[in-house]
Amino acid sequence: MTEIVKEKLSLLSDSPGIYIMKDEHGKIIYVGKARVLKNRVRQYFQHTANHTPKVRAMVAKIADFETILTHTEVEALILECNLIKKHRPRYNISLKDDKSYPYVKVTLRDDYPRLIITRRILKDGARYFGPYTDAGALHSSVRLLRKLFPIRSCKNMGERPCLEHHIKRCLAPCAGKVDKSEYFSMINSVCLFLEGRTAEVEKTLQKNMEDAAENFEFEKAARLRDQLAAVKKTAEKQNIVTGAGDQDVIGIARSNSFACVEILIVREGKMIGREHFILKGSEDEADADILYAFLSQYYNHAAFLPKEVLLPFMINDASVLEKFLEEKKGTRVYLLSPIRGTKKDLIDMAAGNAQKYLDDEEKRLEKDNAQTIGAVLELQKYLMLKNPPHRMECFDISHIQGSETVASMVVFEDGAPKKSDYRRFKIKSAEGKPDDFKSMREVTTRRYGKLKEEELPDLIVIDGGKGQLSSALEIIRGAGHKTVPVVGLAKQFELIFVEGQSEPVELPRNS
Repeated sequence: MTEIVKEKLSLLSDSPGIYIMKDEHGKIIYVGKARVLKNRVRQYFQHTANHTPKVRAMVAKIADFETILTHTEVEALILECNLIKKHRPRYNISLKDDKSYPYVKVTLRDDYPRLIITRRILKDGARYFGPYTDAGALHSSVRLLRKLFPIRSCKNMGERPCLEHHIKRCLAPCAGKVDKSEYFSMINSVCLFLEGRTAEVEKTLQKNMEDAAENFEFEKAARLRDQLAAVKKTAEKQNIVTGAGDQDVIGIARSNSFACVEILIVREGKMIGREHFILKGSEDEADADILYAFLSQYYNHAAFLPKEVLLPFMINDASVLEKFLEEKKGTRVYLLSPIRGTKKDLIDMAAGNAQKYLDDEEKRLEKDNAQTIGAVLELQKYLMLKNPPHRMECFDISHIQGSETVASMVVFEDGAPKKSDYRRFKIKSAEGKPDDFKSMREVTTRRYGKLKEEELPDLIVIDGGKGQLSSALEIIRGAGHKTVPVVGLAKQFELIFVEGQSEPVELPRNS
């Protein structure tokens, strides 16, 4: 325990709030909430033998922490969720790749709203639906909605109808062929449909159709009739599972590495869809803690809250979560854990689906690992490296129009591309006349000239034969980096030139 931690432990407050644990580099490694900060934070540093291996590993890395006081535990819960999403601390349970989940957005502030897919929720007056884990299925659903409801799809309205209008996919508000009240009535039906309230959509369409017929607007009545028939056909495909009401049914499955949570989405007693989420950082955690972490993070960003959330078991601090959901929805949300009947059957169904998805995900990861980690281990064997090259930095020199020279750095971690670390270097030393050797010396100087030993990759790959390899080694070894392996890759025969070896290594074709 550091002196900073000891001092701060003595100054902790009795208030609710969140605590942020940091390592020696100032990186956030854990975010938690507490009803009483003083008691909760001190627990980490007392009776450490009783902690799980994961908590012991985390505590060993804590070099500093900070706290943020809140008025209530619900406020602390919201802040905790937002910080976990922002920083993705190593020791928190978090939704895998949750930043990429898409939503459906209805742009209600537009004169004539449209339907788009987005990955960001903004406070812009729009309605959002989601998140959805299957982007392909989401795009199919949006295409279906545009067939059912002829809403505009153009970003900027022109002054005359486009092709979408001529194929009956748009009512052409740009040309004044539909008034706002009729258009917004259709948008209201779209929102109801996205909420799963198909019965209300059918009633609205039926009434609008009858009104249009009474007013002798037969073309409009015919269009509404076709919409009504299409909505009914879609609703028939939805299975009736409960008597009525809106519910999210939660199932959970676990493996050694991950946990999977499945949500069956029930609206007006009909199952209208499902979503599944992989959670990272769940090892050594109790099922109840995993479920609590998921529910708080998921519903913090969910666009719709049902009246009931059916759980496989009751969680700790359920009252705090219910209060949080009530404040977000505006009416009470019930967390229930039924032990028999139809609702229990639904939970079992969700758990079965979660287990199936988790099994499939592990098979996929096993296959991916064979192609990535397996390839890394093979490379270690063929190049006779002391350690597996978990991080590889690869350099290539190219010429634009025969004069301008550019060097590219491509990075692999555990056999998979890490595109966020890719770099491009504009070569200055070879301006006017291409010189691969001089270019390689420049790019390796700029990359490794001042780099610390602990920041070096496990393997440096130079695109080229002995000449380019020698140019790179001259700089890298000259900078004092004596141990990092550097190899040259000759394209023509896929031969690998290794420092200190006269003959290249030829990889088997099936490797």
